[in-house]
This record gives sequence, C-alpha cells and structure tokens, in this order.
Amino acid sequence: MTPEPQRLQYLEAMGLTAWVSRYRLPNALPTQACEWEAHAPVAEAPRAPAERLHALLDEAAEAQVATSRPLPAEPEPRHRPAAGKARALLGDLGSSDAQEAKPEAVSPAPVRHSGDALRFTLQVACLDGRWLILLPGETPPDSAELRLLRHLLQAAGVEPEQMPAFEGFRWPQVEGLPVEAPLEEAREGLQAFLAGRQRRGWVPERLLVFGEDETLAELLTLSGGHCPLLALPAWQGPRLGELAGSAEAKRALWPRMAGWCDAWRAGRDPH
Repeated sequence: MTPEPQRLQYLEAMGLTAWVSRYRLPNALPTQACEWEAHAPVAEAPRAPAERLHALLDEAAEAQVATSRPLPAEPEPRHRPAAGKARALLGDLGSSDAQEAKPEAVSPAPVRHSGDALRFTLQVACLDGRWLILLPGETPPDSAELRLLRHLLQAAGVEPEQMPAFEGFRWPQVEGLPVEAPLEEAREGLQAFLAGRQRRGWVPERLLVFGEDETLAELLTLSGGHCPLLALPAWQGPRLGELAGSAEAKRALWPRMAGWCDAWRAGRDPH
C-alpha cells in the first residue's frame, strides 16, 4: 500500500489536486496531516460544588470495586482521584491535598527518515504524443536549441505535425516529506507524471534523451538501447547546447540517428 505522503506526491505529479477532509468522517481513518487552524476549545460550563462532589465520590466507589476484582495480566496505569479530594471540596483539608496528579505527557513517535530524496529536474516533450523527449536541466531549451532539434528531426526523416512545447518536471514534488526508498519513489513519481499526460494523448513509443546526467542515468538505467523503467526503446545523445556549438559533434551524431525515419513511419503506419 502506498504511504500517504508518496500518494500525495504522485497526485501532484499527475496534475491532480488532493483534497483533505477537514473533519473526521464516520468509520474513516484520522487525517494524517492537516493545515487547518485549530479552533479554540469551548470552555465547559462550571458545575456546582455538589455535582463535583458526587462525581468524585462515584469515581472513588468505582475504584474500590475495581480493586476487589482480579487484575488483568497487564493493567493500564490510570489516575483516579482519591476520596480525600472529595473532602477537600468541603474544606476539611488544605488546598495542597486538593491538587490532582497530572498524567505524564506522551511524546509522539519520531518520523523515520531512510534517506534523502532523489533530486532532479527534467524538461519533457512528446512528438505527436508518440516519441518522448527528455532534457536534463532546470531551464527549457532556448530558441536556438529548439531550431536545432527541429533540423535534426527533419534530417533524420522524422516530421511531426508540430513541434511540442517542453514542460518541466521536478522531483520531489513536495518538500519535507519522509523518504523510505528514494530511487523507487522517484521512479514512481516520473511514471505518475507520464500517466497523467495520457489525458493529453501521450502514448510514448520511443524515448530520446539529449544529455547525460548522473541522477537521470540512475533513474532510467538505459542499457542496450532500452529503458526498463518506461519499457521503451531508448536513444541517448549529447545535449542540444553542446551540439549547437560544435560541428564535429553534429557529424558524429549523424550515424547514430540511422533508423529514426523507419521507426517513425512504422509507428505511424502499423501493418
């Protein structure tokens, strides 16, 4: 079962708003986290001294009956008022005897952190909803890099109906949440992000990655032209900025783009 903090992050990655109940519903689990301001407790109406006296005497009588019964194997400590406190209400004893023992405050269990969250930022686009493009980095490609990408695709025989707009994906989506399995949670977050884009018609058939990044390599684990995380054929090349400033890098890239045209046409016109 997915923990609540991770579930909220996956919903955030998918672009879905998570709603949290302000009040506990019948037969529902208590809300784990809530930012609602606590309301001031309503003061209980004071009771008459006689009513308090009878209440204390009744509790003292119940305590005596309980002591005559067999004790359970592991009794829970309870704080009950003594009979002398009832007399203190009548003024027979000093105020020091009327002070009630306060139960010890129970400190909440500390949140366990198994590690730091995996941190990365990607620029993501999808050609006609078919070919997924990932660029590691904080900023989207500029006009020169987009123009270069369009020329590369045209030279390889890949002609989408229109060039897509890149959008950023950052992980973690929410800061300060406990982390149990950093790598697995980051992978599930990326998968949730792509699943949310299916509503826009994204059905990736192939993955293109422009640029190398240590965190991204750990996340995708590309091997032999395949991405196990996304279950897609994968290709990885230099960053667009590096290609834009080096003619030698462009010439070296050309042989590696062989087969793009056939793959694009095969996916568009399946037999």
